[in-house]
Amino acid sequence: MNVFQAFILGIMQGLAEFLPISSSGHLVLLQRIFKVNEDAMTFDIALHIATLISVCLIYRHRIWEMIKNPFSKLPIFIILGTIPMVILGLLFDDAIESLFVSGSLLGISFIITGLILWFSEHVVSKAKGIEQMGIKDSIIIGTSQALAMFPGISRSGMTIAAGLSRGLNRKFAADFSFLLSIPAILGAAVLDILKMVTSDTGFSLGVEVFPLIVGMLAAGFTGYFAIKIMLKVLSKGSLKYFSYYLWIIGLLIICDQMFFGKFFTRIF
Repeated sequence: MNVFQAFILGIMQGLAEFLPISSSGHLVLLQRIFKVNEDAMTFDIALHIATLISVCLIYRHRIWEMIKNPFSKLPIFIILGTIPMVILGLLFDDAIESLFVSGSLLGISFIITGLILWFSEHVVSKAKGIEQMGIKDSIIIGTSQALAMFPGISRSGMTIAAGLSRGLNRKFAADFSFLLSIPAILGAAVLDILKMVTSDTGFSLGVEVFPLIVGMLAAGFTGYFAIKIMLKVLSKGSLKYFSYYLWIIGLLIICDQMFFGKFFTRIF
């Protein structure tokens, strides 16, 4: 992997982790374009850690409040919302990993995400915040996050849409989605590291240090601004514009898979 590829992958990870367009789906696509699958796991871990830092920076005050009050509603609901992802990951880890390798459902998943975003814009906005939120809300939002383990399904898109469907106000739906990403990203990174350490080949970077640093910096900076963008979109804009993008790229991938012999894997 060269520096340019690392930079582009980092930018895409930072944007797509928090914009509702699926970071996993875009990384699978770009890794196939760049033909860097051999060192993908190490690089993915590094990029996810970078985006984790960006969300922690933006929500540092709320995180500190949760640390000081670990038994308040917000940290408890975040824990409850993380449980479905843990269960799904333990039960279907191999199946999910095979979808990442094959990319066979990538186009369909992009289209599904677009449809979910489209319909979420037709939900009547309500004013529920953390005070009115209940256990059922956190579990439903957490379940939607678990479904986003499949490549092409947006984690932020699913959780924000689920939050809106449960009557959360748009600002808090985004806040809860991004805070819920912290244990999800951290847990995925730890799990991938454990897989590498316990594998037959042992732990290896698999990628040069400089491209790794460039990718992490790109992911961290773009992730920070992507969160800011999403907060503004939800306060003043519409999620349906992301739907148009997802439908276009999803249809292109499906057409490529059906008629053009995986064009995306040959253009570089």
